Amino acid sequence: MSLKYAVLGALLEGEASGYDLAKIFDVSVSNFWAATPQQLYRELERLAADGLVEARVVAQDRRPNKRMFTLSAAGRQDLAAFTAKEPRPTAARDELLVKVQALDVGDADAVRGHIAERMDWARGKLARYERVRIHLLGGLSEEDFLRDSDRIGPYLTLMRGMSFEEENLRWARRALEILDRRAANRTVQLP
Repeated sequence: MSLKYAVLGALLEGEASGYDLAKIFDVSVSNFWAATPQQLYRELERLAADGLVEARVVAQDRRPNKRMFTLSAAGRQDLAAFTAKEPRPTAARDELLVKVQALDVGDADAVRGHIAERMDWARGKLARYERVRIHLLGGLSEEDFLRDSDRIGPYLTLMRGMSFEEENLRWARRALEILDRRAANRTVQLP
């Protein structure tokens, strides 16, 4: 999938500047698609050139003018067509897992530290996702929100992001337990 559809989907939330879009990505899209602000600005320019988004300039006092982007009718049609296409299966590409794969010939203590860092990262993301979840629910129960909300896509992707980070925590705890047990066994066996 290209960044194109992630941006078009994010613009379903409404008009946004490039800066606003970067914030939207950081809060609600980053749980399934990562992009730098520079990538977002370049993609917005391409989408505008292709007629998939419309841009307008907003004059600002004491600041440079900013461009605001909205999804065009053609962009909505393209996004709708994209939702009907068969998705490609995902595959994990994770540098940490390459290091774990090689830990038997590498620095096991460093890899252990990397796993612990991943746990801290996952906990932080889960805390942020929980704040987003509470904001999305807007005081409603999950059941009421899912039944009555106009848009549930952002909530469903948030649920997936949360389960991904919860699984990262489960795996990291188990991996650390195994590494600790192996280290203890080796210590006991040494004369």
